Amino acid sequence: MKNNFLYIYNNFILLTTNKRLYKHLTSQDTFSDRLIFFLIHFAFFLKNYKKPENKELLQKIYDFNFRQLELSIREIGYGDQTINKRMKDYINLFHSIILDINNWNNLNYLKKNQIISKIINHKLNDHFLVNYFDNYIENLSKKSLNLFIKSVSNT
Repeated sequence: MKNNFLYIYNNFILLTTNKRLYKHLTSQDTFSDRLIFFLIHFAFFLKNYKKPENKELLQKIYDFNFRQLELSIREIGYGDQTINKRMKDYINLFHSIILDINNWNNLNYLKKNQIISKIINHKLNDHFLVNYFDNYIENLSKKSLNLFIKSVSNT
């Protein structure tokens, strides 16, 4: 089953390599930038598939993704104490993203833009990212969770 979760994880990694996401931030994307976009995609993914019948499966996907993030941080070369602190920070950031996007579908563009600006810690002057994530959510809603488990799906 873990190989199936790797498909989902790799899909999130693929989504975070979209250079258009970074045009508002810097000329180059960093690990930190990619991590934030990873967490945003993952939060919308969990929000979309959150149903009682998916609870156990989504928990396994959550655990797997954060374990993969921890391994990525280890590969960078951080020590155990630093990794524990960073993982705690990333998990807290992720949960704040989930709270921020909880009512996403009921928000107007301005409020959505404020939320994305807050998450990426950069003031946005256009709605590119709002439109991007609205389209991402729409694509997620057209696909079943099983589709993501069985293969990589470019959303």
